Amino acid sequence: MREITSIADYFIICSGRSDRQVQGIAQGIEGNLGPMGIHPLSVEGMSRGQWVLMDFADVVVHIFYQPVREFYDLEGLWHHAPRAELPEPYSTLVNQFSIRTERHP
Repeated sequence: MREITSIADYFIICSGRSDRQVQGIAQGIEGNLGPMGIHPLSVEGMSRGQWVLMDFADVVVHIFYQPVREFYDLEGLWHHAPRAELPEPYSTLVNQFSIRTERHP
């Protein structure tokens, strides 16, 4: 993102299947990064769980409830931004999750 905007160097966009899962993902991020001394500058949307935005300065994390992600389509809005590939084993896990989600909505 740094070539396109001054907002952040990276956007991480992910989604959950319910508002509780979205909140759980956000809490998991905070819980895992906190002990390393990494804390968000701000967190928005945690109480509703539809779209949680976590601002870590250079990295902004967007956690969506899946229908809200489709509605706002950040990937489409920022389609010209370069994409960073996830390293293994994460990319395989994401692909497996996506295949299961397509089969069992």
